[in-house]
Amino acid sequence: MNNNLDLESAIAALDQYGYDKKHSSDLEQARNKAQMMKYIDSLDFNLRRLLILQEAVNELVENEKRLLAQHENIQTYKTKIINLSRQFNISYDEVLQIMKQQENT
Repeated sequence: MNNNLDLESAIAALDQYGYDKKHSSDLEQARNKAQMMKYIDSLDFNLRRLLILQEAVNELVENEKRLLAQHENIQTYKTKIINLSRQFNISYDEVLQIMKQQENT
């Protein structure tokens, strides 16, 4: 019976922890605009600090967009190389080697 109570206590604690995490005002838990606004409002920043935060967020967003575009371009490039290797029935590495030779000439 003691093991059953321990198990029930552990489950109750995990449930409470999950509830607390879900309803906390922690930015890490924020998943939508309202939750993020609530957290930012709780920081009680003045206008100057909010403008600095806005600038920092804008920079991070632009950087993420740039990285995403770069990743997409790399994937597109790899796909084109794979298609060339299939078209000419040669390996991926051979296509890269030919491209490198063309670049050097």
